Amino acid sequence: MTEKPPLLILAPIRGITDCHFRSLFQHHFPGFDSALAPFINPQRHSNFQPKHLKDLLPEENQELPVVPQLLHTDPDDFLHLSGRLRELGYTQVNWNLGCPAHMVTKKKRGSGLLPHPDEIFAFLDQVMPRLPVKLSIKTRLGLENKEELLHLLPRLDNYPLEEIIIHGRLGKQMYRGETDRETFGLCLEQSHHPIVYNGDINSVQIFRELQTQFPGINKWMLGRGALADPFLPGEIKGLNTPNRVEQLQHFHDELYHCYQELLDGPAHLLGRMKQLWIYLSASFPPQHKTWKKIKKCHTEAQYQKVTETLFAAID
Repeated sequence: MTEKPPLLILAPIRGITDCHFRSLFQHHFPGFDSALAPFINPQRHSNFQPKHLKDLLPEENQELPVVPQLLHTDPDDFLHLSGRLRELGYTQVNWNLGCPAHMVTKKKRGSGLLPHPDEIFAFLDQVMPRLPVKLSIKTRLGLENKEELLHLLPRLDNYPLEEIIIHGRLGKQMYRGETDRETFGLCLEQSHHPIVYNGDINSVQIFRELQTQFPGINKWMLGRGALADPFLPGEIKGLNTPNRVEQLQHFHDELYHCYQELLDGPAHLLGRMKQLWIYLSASFPPQHKTWKKIKKCHTEAQYQKVTETLFAAID
């Protein structure tokens, strides 16, 4: 029997993986099967006009299937926004129970809700019977300790979730330290739902190790690893990309010109591109020196000169 190819999901990274990035990335670096959009900011009693949902408009998301992500903890607002997304043609939304940012967790959103299981289940009890689309959840092992998710998972079996995406860290860790594969394995034992692995897939070798360790997993989420090495999703799928430098430069230049037209002024443009280079600098060793050069750019002319030199210098 032929082994099923792994399904790869582009992780949501705020400030980077918007619809323009997702489309251009998929065009230049095939490998992802779908993407999870960065969460929509909660707005109470909002009608969510097209300008609020521009990242999710169907015409802006034709290269790669995308699932919208919601951060809401108010059932009525969650249901209203889900209905608007259904009108746009979406059949699934994702509930964010994983964001580790302090400004989010202090409001008991994202991973900040994980220590409060009764509130999670009260929310699901109100939402699930009326939800016009399917629901998945993206989460972490907990906010403060790994017992939080382990205690949640068996009770989540009572709800018809599409899947649960688990990032193998605590919220308080942010992105520090190694992912906890052992606890992720325990999570698999505690849930009957399809589970997606997320966290630190930075190379083909690491991916193969994870495949061996978790043979029951066939869906994987990549974020920072793919930003650092855009060819990684394709390499995992066994795709060969000739002319890698040329391909990478074409992607960079198209993205740059796209944001040049969309964003208001050089400060916004360079700020957006620098967010990407925090990760992409790993493809231009030594990483710390590359990032330092990019960080020091304050005009478009400086930026263009530095990037042209960087691309000319790599093999």
